[in-house]
Amino acid sequence: MAGGLGLGLALANSSGANGGVPLHSVSGAALAFGTTISIEVVHADRPQAELAITAALAAARQVDRLMTLHRTDSQIAILNRTGVLEQAHPWLLRVLAYADDLSRSSEGAFDITVQSLWQAFSAASQQNRLPTDAERRAAMALVDWRQVQVTSQRVRLARPGMAITLNGIAQGFAVDRARAVLDAHGIRHALIDTGEFGARGRKTAQQAWTIGIREPRDAQQLAGVLPMQQRCVATSGDYQTVFTPDFVHHHIFDPASGDSPLELASVTVVAPTGLQADGLSTTLMVLGAQRAMALVATLTEVDVLLIDKQGRAWQSGNWPV
Repeated sequence: MAGGLGLGLALANSSGANGGVPLHSVSGAALAFGTTISIEVVHADRPQAELAITAALAAARQVDRLMTLHRTDSQIAILNRTGVLEQAHPWLLRVLAYADDLSRSSEGAFDITVQSLWQAFSAASQQNRLPTDAERRAAMALVDWRQVQVTSQRVRLARPGMAITLNGIAQGFAVDRARAVLDAHGIRHALIDTGEFGARGRKTAQQAWTIGIREPRDAQQLAGVLPMQQRCVATSGDYQTVFTPDFVHHHIFDPASGDSPLELASVTVVAPTGLQADGLSTTLMVLGAQRAMALVATLTEVDVLLIDKQGRAWQSGNWPV
Protein backbone atom coordinates (compact mmCIF):
# COMPACT_ATOMS: atom_id res chain seq x y z
CA MET A 1 0.00 0.00 0.00
CA ALA A 2 2.09 2.90 -1.28
CA GLY A 3 1.69 6.22 0.49
CA GLY A 4 -1.12 4.88 2.66
CA LEU A 5 -3.39 4.31 -0.35
CA GLY A 6 -4.24 1.21 -2.33
CA LEU A 7 -6.55 0.36 -5.21
CA GLY A 8 -7.82 -3.01 -6.31
CA LEU A 9 -9.75 -3.91 -9.43
CA ALA A 10 -12.23 -6.70 -10.15
CA LEU A 11 -15.03 -7.27 -12.63
CA ALA A 12 -18.46 -7.03 -10.98
CA ASN A 13 -21.42 -9.26 -11.84
CA SER A 14 -23.65 -6.28 -12.50
CA SER A 15 -23.71 -5.64 -16.24
CA GLY A 16 -27.51 -5.57 -16.19
CA ALA A 17 -27.63 -2.58 -13.84
CA ASN A 18 -26.45 -0.06 -16.42
CA GLY A 19 -28.49 -0.66 -19.53
CA GLY A 20 -26.31 -3.56 -20.66
CA VAL A 21 -23.01 -1.66 -20.25
CA PRO A 22 -20.54 -3.76 -18.24
CA LEU A 23 -19.85 -2.40 -14.78
CA HIS A 24 -16.62 -2.93 -12.90
CA SER A 25 -15.94 -3.19 -9.19
CA VAL A 26 -13.08 -0.94 -8.13
CA SER A 27 -11.91 -0.80 -4.52
CA GLY A 28 -9.51 1.43 -2.66
CA ALA A 29 -8.13 1.66 0.87
CA ALA A 30 -6.23 4.14 3.01
CA LEU A 31 -5.09 4.64 6.58
CA ALA A 32 -7.16 6.97 8.76
CA PHE A 33 -8.78 7.05 12.21
CA GLY A 34 -6.20 4.53 13.42
CA THR A 35 -7.51 1.87 11.04
CA THR A 36 -7.90 1.00 7.37
CA ILE A 37 -10.76 2.75 5.63
CA SER A 38 -12.06 1.53 2.28
CA ILE A 39 -14.37 2.32 -0.60
CA GLU A 40 -15.83 -0.04 -3.19
CA VAL A 41 -17.34 1.44 -6.34
CA VAL A 42 -19.32 -0.20 -9.13
CA HIS A 43 -19.01 1.88 -12.30
CA ALA A 44 -18.74 1.52 -16.06
CA ASP A 45 -15.65 3.73 -16.41
CA ARG A 46 -12.78 2.16 -14.50
CA PRO A 47 -10.37 5.17 -14.65
CA GLN A 48 -13.16 7.48 -13.50
CA ALA A 49 -13.91 5.12 -10.62
CA GLU A 50 -10.23 5.13 -9.61
CA LEU A 51 -10.13 8.93 -9.62
CA ALA A 52 -13.33 9.13 -7.58
CA ILE A 53 -12.07 6.67 -4.98
CA THR A 54 -8.74 8.46 -4.59
CA ALA A 55 -10.48 11.80 -4.11
CA ALA A 56 -13.07 10.37 -1.71
CA LEU A 57 -10.41 8.69 0.42
CA ALA A 58 -8.49 11.97 0.51
CA ALA A 59 -11.59 13.76 1.81
CA ALA A 60 -12.06 11.17 4.55
CA ARG A 61 -8.40 11.46 5.54
CA GLN A 62 -8.77 15.24 5.71
CA VAL A 63 -11.52 14.79 8.29
CA ASP A 64 -9.13 12.63 10.30
CA ARG A 65 -6.33 15.21 10.04
CA LEU A 66 -8.65 17.94 11.31
CA MET A 67 -10.37 16.04 14.11
CA THR A 68 -8.01 13.35 15.37
CA LEU A 69 -6.60 13.34 18.88
CA HIS A 70 -3.51 11.52 17.66
CA ARG A 71 -1.83 14.39 15.77
CA THR A 72 -0.40 17.38 17.60
CA ASP A 73 -1.22 19.61 14.62
CA SER A 74 -4.90 18.67 14.26
CA GLN A 75 -7.38 21.44 14.98
CA ILE A 76 -8.81 19.45 17.88
CA ALA A 77 -5.35 18.92 19.38
CA ILE A 78 -4.60 22.64 19.12
CA LEU A 79 -7.94 23.52 20.74
CA ASN A 80 -7.43 21.08 23.59
CA ARG A 81 -3.87 22.25 24.17
CA THR A 82 -4.50 26.01 24.08
CA GLY A 83 -8.20 26.32 24.90
CA VAL A 84 -8.87 28.36 21.77
CA LEU A 85 -8.82 27.76 18.02
CA GLU A 86 -8.77 30.59 15.52
CA GLN A 87 -9.85 30.13 11.89
CA ALA A 88 -11.61 26.84 12.51
CA HIS A 89 -12.16 24.78 9.38
CA PRO A 90 -15.75 24.85 8.05
CA TRP A 91 -15.96 21.07 8.37
CA LEU A 92 -15.06 21.29 12.04
CA LEU A 93 -17.63 24.04 12.59
CA ARG A 94 -20.28 21.89 10.93
CA VAL A 95 -19.51 18.92 13.16
CA LEU A 96 -19.48 21.11 16.27
CA ALA A 97 -22.86 22.59 15.31
CA TYR A 98 -24.35 19.10 14.97
CA ALA A 99 -22.78 18.04 18.27
CA ASP A 100 -24.40 21.03 19.96
CA ASP A 101 -27.80 20.18 18.47
CA LEU A 102 -27.47 16.54 19.55
CA SER A 103 -26.47 17.53 23.07
CA ARG A 104 -29.55 19.73 23.32
CA SER A 105 -31.98 17.16 21.93
CA SER A 106 -30.57 14.41 24.18
CA GLU A 107 -30.48 16.66 27.26
CA GLY A 108 -26.73 16.28 27.54
CA ALA A 109 -26.46 12.51 27.00
CA PHE A 110 -24.17 13.33 24.08
CA ASP A 111 -21.27 15.50 25.20
CA ILE A 112 -18.00 16.04 23.33
CA THR A 113 -16.30 17.32 26.51
CA VAL A 114 -16.12 13.81 28.06
CA GLN A 115 -12.48 13.67 26.93
CA SER A 116 -11.44 14.45 30.51
CA LEU A 117 -13.17 11.24 31.64
CA TRP A 118 -11.40 9.27 28.93
CA GLN A 119 -8.08 10.72 30.11
CA ALA A 120 -8.82 9.81 33.75
CA PHE A 121 -9.84 6.24 32.92
CA SER A 122 -6.98 5.76 30.46
CA ALA A 123 -4.38 7.01 32.95
CA ALA A 124 -5.77 4.77 35.70
CA SER A 125 -5.86 1.80 33.34
CA GLN A 126 -2.13 2.09 32.79
CA GLN A 127 -1.81 1.36 36.52
CA ASN A 128 -4.27 -1.57 36.29
CA ARG A 129 -6.99 0.24 38.20
CA LEU A 130 -10.03 2.46 37.81
CA PRO A 131 -10.04 6.17 38.67
CA THR A 132 -10.59 7.02 42.30
CA ASP A 133 -13.77 8.90 43.21
CA ALA A 134 -11.71 12.06 43.55
CA GLU A 135 -10.15 11.60 40.12
CA ARG A 136 -13.51 10.96 38.56
CA ARG A 137 -15.08 14.01 40.20
CA ALA A 138 -12.20 16.18 39.02
CA ALA A 139 -12.73 14.94 35.47
CA MET A 140 -16.49 15.49 35.69
CA ALA A 141 -15.90 19.11 36.67
CA LEU A 142 -14.53 19.64 33.15
CA VAL A 143 -17.51 18.03 31.38
CA ASP A 144 -20.15 20.45 30.07
CA TRP A 145 -21.00 20.75 26.39
CA ARG A 146 -22.44 24.22 27.02
CA GLN A 147 -18.94 25.52 27.74
CA VAL A 148 -17.80 25.00 24.14
CA GLN A 149 -18.15 28.44 22.61
CA VAL A 150 -18.32 28.57 18.82
CA THR A 151 -18.50 31.57 16.48
CA SER A 152 -18.13 31.76 12.71
CA GLN A 153 -14.41 31.00 12.81
CA ARG A 154 -13.40 30.69 16.46
CA VAL A 155 -13.82 27.90 19.01
CA ARG A 156 -13.10 28.41 22.69
CA LEU A 157 -13.25 26.11 25.72
CA ALA A 158 -14.59 28.20 28.58
CA ARG A 159 -13.00 26.24 31.43
CA PRO A 160 -9.23 25.78 31.77
CA GLY A 161 -8.29 22.13 31.37
CA MET A 162 -11.33 21.21 29.29
CA ALA A 163 -10.85 19.00 26.26
CA ILE A 164 -13.14 17.67 23.56
CA THR A 165 -13.27 14.49 21.53
CA LEU A 166 -15.02 14.00 18.21
CA ASN A 167 -14.39 10.26 18.16
CA GLY A 168 -18.15 9.77 18.47
CA ILE A 169 -18.97 11.54 15.19
CA ALA A 170 -15.86 12.19 13.05
CA GLN A 171 -15.87 8.83 11.27
CA GLY A 172 -19.52 9.27 10.36
CA PHE A 173 -18.80 12.74 9.00
CA ALA A 174 -15.96 11.24 6.96
CA VAL A 175 -18.53 8.94 5.33
CA ASP A 176 -20.55 12.00 4.35
CA ARG A 177 -17.55 13.81 2.87
CA ALA A 178 -16.49 10.74 0.90
CA ARG A 179 -20.02 10.22 -0.36
CA ALA A 180 -20.22 13.85 -1.53
CA VAL A 181 -17.01 13.41 -3.51
CA LEU A 182 -18.30 10.24 -5.13
CA ASP A 183 -21.51 12.09 -6.04
CA ALA A 184 -19.49 14.87 -7.65
CA HIS A 185 -17.67 12.26 -9.77
CA GLY A 186 -20.93 10.76 -10.98
CA ILE A 187 -20.63 7.53 -8.98
CA ARG A 188 -24.04 5.94 -8.46
CA HIS A 189 -23.06 2.69 -6.73
CA ALA A 190 -20.63 2.60 -3.80
CA LEU A 191 -20.00 1.30 -0.30
CA ILE A 192 -17.89 3.42 2.06
CA ASP A 193 -16.27 2.07 5.23
CA THR A 194 -14.54 4.51 7.58
CA GLY A 195 -15.36 2.43 10.64
CA GLU A 196 -18.91 3.59 10.00
CA PHE A 197 -20.66 2.87 6.70
CA GLY A 198 -22.40 4.67 3.87
CA ALA A 199 -23.87 3.42 0.62
CA ARG A 200 -25.08 4.59 -2.74
CA GLY A 201 -27.04 2.49 -5.19
CA ARG A 202 -26.53 -1.28 -5.22
CA LYS A 203 -23.72 -3.81 -5.32
CA THR A 204 -25.32 -5.55 -8.32
CA ALA A 205 -28.63 -5.33 -10.11
CA GLN A 206 -29.88 -8.17 -7.94
CA GLN A 207 -28.08 -7.43 -4.66
CA ALA A 208 -28.10 -4.51 -2.26
CA TRP A 209 -25.02 -3.46 -0.35
CA THR A 210 -25.11 -5.31 2.98
CA ILE A 211 -23.07 -5.29 6.17
CA GLY A 212 -22.99 -7.64 9.15
CA ILE A 213 -23.77 -6.50 12.68
CA ARG A 214 -21.65 -8.36 15.21
CA GLU A 215 -22.93 -9.95 18.35
CA PRO A 216 -21.64 -7.85 21.25
CA ARG A 217 -20.25 -10.86 23.11
CA ASP A 218 -18.97 -12.91 20.18
CA ALA A 219 -16.96 -11.28 17.41
CA GLN A 220 -17.38 -14.41 15.28
CA GLN A 221 -21.19 -14.25 15.30
CA LEU A 222 -23.60 -11.83 13.66
CA ALA A 223 -26.64 -10.28 15.29
CA GLY A 224 -27.97 -9.65 11.81
CA VAL A 225 -27.20 -8.79 8.19
CA LEU A 226 -28.30 -5.31 7.23
CA PRO A 227 -29.19 -4.06 3.73
CA MET A 228 -27.92 -0.51 3.50
CA GLN A 229 -30.82 0.98 1.46
CA GLN A 230 -28.66 3.98 0.48
CA ARG A 231 -28.45 5.18 4.08
CA CYS A 232 -25.58 5.27 6.57
CA VAL A 233 -24.91 2.89 9.44
CA ALA A 234 -22.96 3.27 12.67
CA THR A 235 -22.52 0.92 15.62
CA SER A 236 -21.36 1.70 19.14
CA GLY A 237 -20.52 -1.14 21.49
CA ASP A 238 -19.22 -1.66 24.99
CA TYR A 239 -16.70 -4.16 23.58
CA GLN A 240 -14.76 -1.74 21.38
CA THR A 241 -12.39 -0.37 24.05
CA VAL A 242 -12.72 -1.73 27.58
CA PHE A 243 -11.21 -0.75 30.91
CA THR A 244 -12.50 -3.86 32.70
CA PRO A 245 -13.02 -7.34 31.20
CA ASP A 246 -16.66 -7.47 32.35
CA PHE A 247 -17.56 -4.65 29.90
CA VAL A 248 -18.87 -2.48 32.74
CA HIS A 249 -16.27 0.25 32.17
CA HIS A 250 -15.50 1.17 28.57
CA HIS A 251 -14.87 4.06 26.18
CA ILE A 252 -18.42 5.45 26.16
CA PHE A 253 -19.22 7.75 29.06
CA ASP A 254 -22.44 9.00 30.59
CA PRO A 255 -21.76 12.65 31.44
CA ALA A 256 -24.25 12.46 34.30
CA SER A 257 -22.48 9.64 36.14
CA GLY A 258 -18.90 10.09 35.02
CA ASP A 259 -18.75 6.42 34.10
CA SER A 260 -19.97 4.08 31.39
CA PRO A 261 -23.72 3.50 30.90
CA LEU A 262 -24.81 0.16 32.37
CA GLU A 263 -27.69 -1.12 30.25
CA LEU A 264 -26.80 -1.54 26.59
CA ALA A 265 -24.05 -3.60 24.98
CA SER A 266 -24.44 -2.25 21.45
CA VAL A 267 -26.44 0.20 19.39
CA THR A 268 -26.67 0.18 15.60
CA VAL A 269 -28.23 3.19 13.88
CA VAL A 270 -29.37 3.56 10.27
CA ALA A 271 -29.78 7.21 9.26
CA PRO A 272 -29.68 9.50 6.22
CA THR A 273 -26.17 10.79 7.05
CA GLY A 274 -23.08 9.31 8.60
CA LEU A 275 -22.82 12.22 11.01
CA GLN A 276 -26.30 11.53 12.34
CA ALA A 277 -25.84 7.75 12.51
CA ASP A 278 -22.51 8.04 14.32
CA GLY A 279 -23.62 10.66 16.81
CA LEU A 280 -26.85 8.87 17.59
CA SER A 281 -25.19 5.50 18.18
CA THR A 282 -23.13 7.02 20.99
CA THR A 283 -26.07 9.00 22.36
CA LEU A 284 -28.44 6.04 22.49
CA MET A 285 -25.87 3.92 24.32
CA VAL A 286 -25.96 6.54 27.07
CA LEU A 287 -29.74 6.94 27.10
CA GLY A 288 -30.58 3.25 27.49
CA ALA A 289 -33.33 1.33 25.70
CA GLN A 290 -36.48 3.15 26.83
CA ARG A 291 -35.21 6.69 26.36
CA ALA A 292 -33.39 5.72 23.17
CA MET A 293 -36.53 4.36 21.52
CA ALA A 294 -38.46 7.46 22.58
CA LEU A 295 -35.88 9.74 20.96
CA VAL A 296 -35.74 7.68 17.75
CA ALA A 297 -39.54 7.91 17.45
CA THR A 298 -39.16 11.68 16.99
CA LEU A 299 -36.64 11.37 14.13
CA THR A 300 -37.20 10.96 10.40
CA GLU A 301 -35.69 8.03 8.48
CA VAL A 302 -33.76 6.81 11.54
CA ASP A 303 -33.92 3.17 12.62
CA VAL A 304 -32.10 1.33 15.40
CA LEU A 305 -31.17 -2.04 16.77
CA LEU A 306 -30.41 -2.09 20.49
CA ILE A 307 -28.88 -5.06 22.32
CA ASP A 308 -28.49 -5.06 26.08
CA LYS A 309 -25.90 -6.81 28.22
CA GLN A 310 -28.19 -9.82 28.69
CA GLY A 311 -28.64 -10.23 24.93
CA ARG A 312 -32.17 -8.80 24.73
CA ALA A 313 -32.84 -6.80 21.58
CA TRP A 314 -35.11 -3.94 20.52
CA GLN A 315 -35.55 -2.60 17.03
CA SER A 316 -37.53 0.27 15.58
CA GLY A 317 -40.58 -0.42 13.47
CA ASN A 318 -38.93 0.22 10.10
CA TRP A 319 -35.69 -1.61 10.87
CA PRO A 320 -34.39 -2.91 7.50
CA VAL A 321 -34.49 -6.70 7.12
